[in-house]
Amino acid sequence: MKRHNSMFLFIVAGILVLGAGSTAFSEKVLRIGVKSGDMGILDPHLSATTANLPIMDSIFNGLVRFVPGTVDLEKIEPDLAERWTASSDKKVWTFYLRKGVQFHHGFGEMTAEDVVFSLKKAATKETSAWWSNYTMVDKVEALDKYTVRITLKNNVPSVFALVINNRGGMVLSKKAVEKHGDGFKLNPVGTGPFAFEEYVPKQKTILKAHPQYFRGRPKIDKIIYHFMPVDQSREMALEKGELDMIEGTKAEWWVNKMRATKGILVDALPPGELTVVHFNLTKKPLDNLKVRQAMAHALLRDEFREVYGKEITEDALSPVPPGYLGYTSDVKKYEYHIEKAKTLLKEAGYPNGFDLGKMVTSTIYLSSAELLQQQLKKIGIKFEIQIVDHPTMHKMIRSDANALIPYGAARFPIADEYLFQFYHSKSIVGKPTGITNFSHYGEVIPGVDDLIDAATVEPDPEKQKQLWFKAQRKIMEDLPSYPLRVTYVLFARRNNIDLGYELKSNISLHYQITEKTDIK
Repeated sequence: MKRHNSMFLFIVAGILVLGAGSTAFSEKVLRIGVKSGDMGILDPHLSATTANLPIMDSIFNGLVRFVPGTVDLEKIEPDLAERWTASSDKKVWTFYLRKGVQFHHGFGEMTAEDVVFSLKKAATKETSAWWSNYTMVDKVEALDKYTVRITLKNNVPSVFALVINNRGGMVLSKKAVEKHGDGFKLNPVGTGPFAFEEYVPKQKTILKAHPQYFRGRPKIDKIIYHFMPVDQSREMALEKGELDMIEGTKAEWWVNKMRATKGILVDALPPGELTVVHFNLTKKPLDNLKVRQAMAHALLRDEFREVYGKEITEDALSPVPPGYLGYTSDVKKYEYHIEKAKTLLKEAGYPNGFDLGKMVTSTIYLSSAELLQQQLKKIGIKFEIQIVDHPTMHKMIRSDANALIPYGAARFPIADEYLFQFYHSKSIVGKPTGITNFSHYGEVIPGVDDLIDAATVEPDPEKQKQLWFKAQRKIMEDLPSYPLRVTYVLFARRNNIDLGYELKSNISLHYQITEKTDIK
């Protein structure tokens, strides 16, 4: 009984903490519930936490940006740069900046000096969590006050990914960073539609409209981000009209509940999170292709989708999510067929199946682990599940603890992100350059390094996409992994909130607030 009472008090406290900031009389105040207990830091080059993204997105700009409401790299538009040109070999890019763009808090006009400073900072290991994305940059120069030249050592999958309004591409005020030093993390200064005003630890962060914003003064006067880690407290506050926007819960019942609540709109958006099961090829008999093919035929995607609900999920057909630049569904398919799976196992020399030992997992991946266990048991493949805390699971799966690794991820919307991080031999776990290649693909069996590397330096966009297509086809033929499910990004908002743009797709866990966003 005490536990239930404590949870009730925590939920009530989460709602009460909204306080008077949500009832301003003359100002338009947008109140957003953030699924986190606190903010973290607001230096976009150093911050790697999801909770900070919506705040930084409103404070900073890049040289280019996604069209609001989309994540299509082929339809990006000017942001701090008015236009740009590229050399014929796509190694030299020149960006021509807008004139008169003002930083927040009186830090003056944004110039090429700030852009060069920001990109160099983003490319430096000591000052950036995203420095490895910039290793192909040879130099960044200010040609004059409003012109920046970026020279690459080799071609990159997309130069726009380096300068877009996301993480390392965000432009900071050089003067503000030099003035605040380490304190810039909690005193951010950008050029975006909203300026940082106040931070109350473990409670809220307040942004105010930037009257000199180059696209025009925002229609909203203030944004208050309330840190509320408990799902129920955010939902209750939204239902009562004490919040205007929240991140959703990955469940069809939640979508149905919110849609049935008067005054609330729910947005379920692709491309979302891709869930894949990786086969550790160092664990016998998973190095046998027929064994992996048998497992693919024994896995029923419908049941993995039903964990969250079919309305907010879709089948994953490729190792790259749909909607990403370079995605193709024209790959080998493995229909659900238990008898075919058993035949393949018999041909591989395992007519009675085999035991894979233990699978360590956390509660986050428990449903996927249990489904794998249930479905593979039908063809005689067994394993035990051991639950550990989430950090321990991450450490153990990077030490080859598991034969099977169910893993979900959302990445920057370009095929290279998934292909390199999960399938290039440089990304094999345990290596100094290791990221998330859990299968050891490209080491135990030949992989797709050549195709990924060729696509990286290919200057022709269409040829580049064809190389990514070939890599996806080869991966689905070799089966170092098997894609299971795509889960959409979920949000909810009051129906009096006008976003100011058409919402089509999203890779981050927040609504983008622009100068056109309004409260009706």
